[in-house]
Amino acid sequence: MEISRFTSEDLHKIGPLKPEGWPDIIPDFEFYVLSPFCFPIKVCLDGELVGIGTSILFENSAWLAHIIVASHSRNKGIGSAIVKELITQINAKSIKSILLIATDLGKPIYLKAGFMEVMEYRFLKRDVPNIVPRENVHVVNFDERFRQDLYQLDRDISGEGREALIGDYLQDAKIYVKENVVYGFYLPSLKEGLIYANLEEAGLALMAYKYATMDKAVIPAQNLAGLTLLQELGFVAVEKTGRRMLLGDDIDWNASNVYARIGGNFG
Repeated sequence: MEISRFTSEDLHKIGPLKPEGWPDIIPDFEFYVLSPFCFPIKVCLDGELVGIGTSILFENSAWLAHIIVASHSRNKGIGSAIVKELITQINAKSIKSILLIATDLGKPIYLKAGFMEVMEYRFLKRDVPNIVPRENVHVVNFDERFRQDLYQLDRDISGEGREALIGDYLQDAKIYVKENVVYGFYLPSLKEGLIYANLEEAGLALMAYKYATMDKAVIPAQNLAGLTLLQELGFVAVEKTGRRMLLGDDIDWNASNVYARIGGNFG
């Protein structure tokens, strides 16, 4: 088993590794290769690429993401080896909090590595999208003068310093502004389109805007107001689950202020 850095030359090899039901993983690994805060790795067995994964390092936290092993090479310790290598690299950077979102398939590996489950995400869908959006005078396009406010709002809710991640996606953001104060934001072009808000009316207004045209949603189980709105919009729960897991020091974050997650790789 050989573990090494994943590079752009490996992108064309990973299509067959995509688990059933997952979206295309190649754009994600293109992002990881190009982003200086991401450190993707690969595992080769007898010259064949059989496993991949990445670490994502922020100011005071790190994420593990897209840890995938080829179906014909499972139960050989490859997934555990990827997790161990990524954790070792993160520890070398003196980052004390490591996070991930686990599928049912991956959860036993992460528990074995010392992770603990801290929260569950709810997955929902509906059959009839394209509802007429609810107009709200406080939902407006991004204004550059609010950039630092959005960074701070993201820090307050996520408990992480993620400017390197969200900075490039603010230009097409929708923000909830009331009396010149930003209470929430929606980033439609960052993965699934996160919505963060520290005011319930702001979060629900941004959800109403987003889900006028979307037919899938993922939201923390603690966000009861958001779940209620999704049900009112015709969403129903599906059996799929995702579990936020933690290794190391907990971080001060607010799940009830997350009205839509970024994706399985960033929470």
